[in-house]
Amino acid sequence: MASRSKARDETPAFQARAFATTSDPASVVAFFDLDNTLLEGSSIYYIARGLMARRVFTVTQIVEFAGRQFRWATSGQENLNDIADIFAEMLTLVAGRTVEEVVGFGEEIYAERMKERIYPQTRALAQEHLAAGHQVYLVTAAAQELAELFARELGFTGALGTRSEVVDGVYTGRMMGKPMHGPAKATAIRALAKDTGFDLAGCYAYSDSANDLPMLESVGHPNAINPDPQLAERAQTEGWPSHDFRGKRVAARTAGAVSGAAVSVGSAVSGRLKSGLTALRRSPSD
Repeated sequence: MASRSKARDETPAFQARAFATTSDPASVVAFFDLDNTLLEGSSIYYIARGLMARRVFTVTQIVEFAGRQFRWATSGQENLNDIADIFAEMLTLVAGRTVEEVVGFGEEIYAERMKERIYPQTRALAQEHLAAGHQVYLVTAAAQELAELFARELGFTGALGTRSEVVDGVYTGRMMGKPMHGPAKATAIRALAKDTGFDLAGCYAYSDSANDLPMLESVGHPNAINPDPQLAERAQTEGWPSHDFRGKRVAARTAGAVSGAAVSVGSAVSGRLKSGLTALRRSPSD
């Protein structure tokens, strides 16, 4: 545990970047993905752990939900309708609860489980944009409320996330529109550009996943951070800047977590719980 904290506290090993010059820095926007780009791991995993600890839902509920995500993650196929179903089902777990209550849980879980898992190098990149007078937005498939929480805590300009239906301050369990995933991210940033009058050709985007190629291709300055193999190949072909902040420490821990899902932990309940949570680590939340 000590080595993990020490590694996260290290000063980023790069100097301030020379961004493209512009007469109006505020017209430049940097878009950052969340899971595995800004945050080490899956936000839905940390939220699930925190909500389970608070008895918001049962072990059976999360294992059944996570099992379906595991089958999706290992299928080798990505269907946007399936992804929409996944997020719609996830929302049923908080149906009937107030926004105030769920946001309060999110703030607590952020402090407990996610704050110290933010990549310091990615955070430094975002701060460099802000210091240059640029706007910085988080663009993530995570819930809008969670996206806004990260944006507030990190001093970002704003956030674009998946929106939930709320009636009289209570979650209905239904999603509004499509999840902020894949092509939806590109659509959202184009709409933001149209509404606020900035040119995407002068903007930046950062992601770890080939799922975000539509967003990356929409800006003039795409960047890969901790890229998956498909994005790494594309970045190399296109000459896009690429950064890997994971290191052997993270790779080893991730491998251990995945292999650990196949090991019995002594009882049927604890085994199901571990398998379910490991599946959530692989959930397509971003």
